[in-house]
Amino acid sequence: MNTKTSKTRIATFGELLLRMNVIDGYRFTQASEMRVHVGGAEANVCVLLSQLGIQTDYITRLPENDLAQLAINELQKYKVNTSKCVYGGERLGLYFVEAGNQIRQSQVIYDRSNSSFATIQKDQINWDLALADVTHFHWSGISPGVSLEAGLACREAILAAHKKGLPISSDFNYRSKLWQYGKHPSEIMPDLLQYSTITVADLDAVAIYFGITTDAKESDTNRFQQTFELLKIKMPFLQTLAMSFRKSDGPAHLYKGLLLHEGNFYETKEQKIHLVTDQIGSGDAFTAGLLYGLAHTFSGQECIDWATACGVIKQSIPGDFAISNPAEISHFIKNGSSNRINR
Repeated sequence: MNTKTSKTRIATFGELLLRMNVIDGYRFTQASEMRVHVGGAEANVCVLLSQLGIQTDYITRLPENDLAQLAINELQKYKVNTSKCVYGGERLGLYFVEAGNQIRQSQVIYDRSNSSFATIQKDQINWDLALADVTHFHWSGISPGVSLEAGLACREAILAAHKKGLPISSDFNYRSKLWQYGKHPSEIMPDLLQYSTITVADLDAVAIYFGITTDAKESDTNRFQQTFELLKIKMPFLQTLAMSFRKSDGPAHLYKGLLLHEGNFYETKEQKIHLVTDQIGSGDAFTAGLLYGLAHTFSGQECIDWATACGVIKQSIPGDFAISNPAEISHFIKNGSSNRINR
């Protein structure tokens, strides 16, 4: 494994959110109190990358109030640079979480309409300046799902990054409860995704965005490889595609990662997760692990092993952020899950 220090500086663009979590397994309709976390897909990626030693810039639009400052303080605690954020608008976006269990699903309610990010306007971020000192740009499909305005701002960022010749990574991140402004994702996402050199996707989102489907009776490996070949037609700059796959095995979860990178296919062994503390943010951790591996020019197998390990470890941690470090992730890759005490 290559352990040289990375010169990468990754800028991300997305909405910073407060997450309101019903505690102790109660339902929304039973809630008398909630626990506050800070999150958002791109922020989650930044937080883990920063802990792994990658320089990160988080870019968004925020209101000028104490709730926004609370959220910014959390990012700065993990050494994420927030100096490129812009300010305006009335409110921070919120989302509410009711944790499920082995019997019922978790539930999410969004409260993001008319947030500072949702009402961002053209040219409010000087992208040439914001990207001047970065080596990589990352975004996700959540931003264009929030509002037409946020999608247009995302497009500005992507085009600026492409013009500079930066590697562009994306996460398909389809959310069915977003996209409420009259546009179908297939009208918006292909134009934005065409510039990606690296992407993290899932089979359902690929079908929604591009109409690309594969036979559900085929193996995950075959469906993944077929999807890559079809996506390459739609995404001409694509060099790297990764997906995580989750299945149930009784009360346990089976989790693995697949990768196509520079023409070669890689797959991890299936990890059995007996207890999930918090699944939200595991995809962002997976993405961060992949970007970390690529930034350090790891082998393809090492890259997908890191991505999968980060995705698994996140599921043991409450909140949106994956709180971890290189030593812990390396130990997991070598030894798997552990219930022993490190002392």
